[in-house]
Amino acid sequence: MEGMDLPRKRFGLWGCVQHGNSQDKFVNESDRPNPDALLKSVQREEAAKQRGRLKVFLGMCPGVGKTYALLEAAQRELKAGRDVVVGYVETHGREETEALAHGLPLVPRRQHEYRGVAIAELDLDAVLSRRPQIAIVDELAHTTVPGARHPKRWQDVAELLDAGIDVFSALNVQHVESRADTVRQITGAEIRETVPDSVLDDAELELVDLPPAELVQRLRQGKIYLPGRASSAARNFFREANLNALRELALRLVADHVGVDTRDYRKRQASDEPWKTGHCLLVGIGPSPFAEPLLRWTRHMADSLRCRWLAAHVEHSRSLTPVAQARLEKNLATARELGAEVLATTDDDLVRGLLRVARQHNATQLIIGKPAGIGWLDWWRGYRLMWRLARESGDVDLQVVRAKKTGESRPTRVWRPAFASSFQQYVFALAVVVATGVVNLGLMSLAGPRVPGLVFLLAVVLIALKVGRGPVLLAGATSALAWNYFFLPPRFYFIIAKLEDAILFAMYFIVAMVLGQLVARIRSQEQAERRREERAVALYEFTRDMAEATSREEVVWQLVSQIHRVFSAPAAVVFLLNDQLAAHPDSSLSLSEKELGVADWAFRQGKPAGRFTDNLPGAKAFHLPLVTERKVFGVLAISPSDRNLTLAQRDLLETFARQTALILDRIELRSAAEQARLLAESDKFSQTLLNSISHELRTPLAASTSAVSALAAAEAGTREYRGALIGEIQEANARLNRVVGNLLDVARLESGKVRPHLDWHDARDLVQTAVRELQPELLSHKVSLTMPEGPLLARLDFSLMQHALGNLLLNAARYTPAGTAIEASVWMEAGALNISVADHGPGIPAEWLPRVFDKFFRAPRAQAGGSGLGLTIVKGFVEAQSGSVSASNRAGGGALFILRLPQPEKPPIFEPG
Repeated sequence: MEGMDLPRKRFGLWGCVQHGNSQDKFVNESDRPNPDALLKSVQREEAAKQRGRLKVFLGMCPGVGKTYALLEAAQRELKAGRDVVVGYVETHGREETEALAHGLPLVPRRQHEYRGVAIAELDLDAVLSRRPQIAIVDELAHTTVPGARHPKRWQDVAELLDAGIDVFSALNVQHVESRADTVRQITGAEIRETVPDSVLDDAELELVDLPPAELVQRLRQGKIYLPGRASSAARNFFREANLNALRELALRLVADHVGVDTRDYRKRQASDEPWKTGHCLLVGIGPSPFAEPLLRWTRHMADSLRCRWLAAHVEHSRSLTPVAQARLEKNLATARELGAEVLATTDDDLVRGLLRVARQHNATQLIIGKPAGIGWLDWWRGYRLMWRLARESGDVDLQVVRAKKTGESRPTRVWRPAFASSFQQYVFALAVVVATGVVNLGLMSLAGPRVPGLVFLLAVVLIALKVGRGPVLLAGATSALAWNYFFLPPRFYFIIAKLEDAILFAMYFIVAMVLGQLVARIRSQEQAERRREERAVALYEFTRDMAEATSREEVVWQLVSQIHRVFSAPAAVVFLLNDQLAAHPDSSLSLSEKELGVADWAFRQGKPAGRFTDNLPGAKAFHLPLVTERKVFGVLAISPSDRNLTLAQRDLLETFARQTALILDRIELRSAAEQARLLAESDKFSQTLLNSISHELRTPLAASTSAVSALAAAEAGTREYRGALIGEIQEANARLNRVVGNLLDVARLESGKVRPHLDWHDARDLVQTAVRELQPELLSHKVSLTMPEGPLLARLDFSLMQHALGNLLLNAARYTPAGTAIEASVWMEAGALNISVADHGPGIPAEWLPRVFDKFFRAPRAQAGGSGLGLTIVKGFVEAQSGSVSASNRAGGGALFILRLPQPEKPPIFEPG
């Protein structure tokens, strides 16, 4: 940020310490990952699409030369051949720094107009389009102008990292979130711009150091600020004691990061050894102004102990006021930015809820703040909380920390009224009290002055069943005063003469007040239980309905319907179509071009954006990415009518988004599995077809070729010899013709182009024709026919049935021994034509009977030859005529096939001419 002409030290997290021309090792080279570590990080790296690395030049304060060191590093990388661009650098007019920036490629800044002033900011889109290997982005903690994509510079850097671009930046230690309170205590300066510690967790830190005396000297020389401002800074922030403390903070921050990396290295080296559970810190979050500094302190402590830390919110049955809810949301966001694991539980007892979370998540230390209220009630509540935690925490250690509240004023009221009562309820309560008083006037003469008090108390109990706390308290107070004035002696005075009457009156008043409070608590618990039940039912119904969804359209329809039912808000689901995001037609929320741009950012980054977030917060809708570990499927956009979503509502909405993403992932994987199965089946069929058809084609072609060659050589052969050769050629050609015909018939069946031409034919002629056409193939078998003597008319397609019957006869001839008989029968039975083909071969194994008509199916032990299509064609041709075919084994051995064609019409009667 400033020019640097004095010696300085740089402490590199991954490298070494530099001082002048000497180099000394600062840390072990723990950045060299072993194979196990690489294997564990593959999934995260793939999900992050090779996320870029962040290198931060850290200084203890302005003036140490961070920007100068930043540009020096950029020049070194440029000379090494890497693609480096300057996205944003603030030289403050220093000649040395500007000279060092000379020669570096520069991306022009984007101009933003704010209150009539043009302000130049980082052009994030231009850098992303340029896609350099390294981007130089100075001032990591900078707050951008309103209207920019992100309110903070570090969020711009995070987007560059997500795009796979390495980033070099600069930062002062006072802008680190967890150190901001400490810096304020040391210097008295309020730190308004901070960077979450989670941003630095995976960063490479290089400390730019300068002795405090030299820094003060540079300040006096006007190399940091102008002379007027420099004198003021020397008296305040730049005091030598402050600089020494800031220097120690910066050194400790770098040392903490080095310690974390060394610990990870030791874990990798000892991965086969069991490691005991270390420290785990738990801090509670609420709508308190003390929560934010307490969170920062806990993060600092977690860094020192090198342990994980949790931030837990205990949700009460009573709902928060809008101001308190907004403060709670801010505290939760701060916890997430600081890197905490945020948890939420529900309990009316804060102590019980915190300790339950601590034990469930194996927290070793519970962090709470010292009571700092100015009133005796605040002091008593804080003391009671500490006393109960100390008594009930057991093995969980308790740390009490002094935390200053933030500059924001504490809300005057945290909880909403437990049960808001209407004016009609107050009128009803007074009316019941008056009616009860009238009844008591009649009872007093019979039972004395004390019985009316019991009647009044009964009335208050009955009132409590119908109205809220306010009317019950009013009824209790009014009835007590009425009892005192009208019934207790002396009557018509607010005076109690007897001690026992005074005790009764006091007890009555206390019971009435306690009863009103108890009723209010029961009502609030009932409302809280109802809200929890509504959330549970909503989640159950959502999961149940989503489980039944089988397509993306059903998923979108169910999601939009559930959001409308639960949140009473319109919603849109956005998917990527042809490299462009578009809302699904079933969406109930119309998205403008601006909102689609926000959805596109959420889709590309896999992070929430828009309303209720720090990413493009000017949007009208809240955009949640539908993301799993595998990919981002789309974006859910919702526009709720409420100003803020409660913690429970946001958790439920995020659960909806996660469940939807998982369902979409399941549908996509199921579709991919089905495609893979079909592809495997197709490959299997193709291989089977290739094997069978190649054999079927090769055999007749070889016979034909051999016969033709012999015929050509036998010029003077006998007539009988040449005739035999010609017969072999004709037989081979016929076999080849059948193979091609089977393939064409299967193609016709698959395309649905088989249209039978039904007419009346004699079934006897059908059988005789089929046998006669296949006489050469059936020479080695005796074919016996069983047919009626007279004509057997049936309505059928003669050509298709001849083909089907011929395939059955050929199948019997091929798979039965030579010399065995083949029996063909035809008869009419139960209004159907039946044609059977039986053989005396080995039959068909019982386990293969259900599959004999499948395409390309051949029994494992079947002899060579055949395409596995013959019986498939039989089944297809018969079913095309509304018939059926069956296969079975005969009792005496052999296979039996029966073709059955229903004959709903009677044959016509031909009159003799």
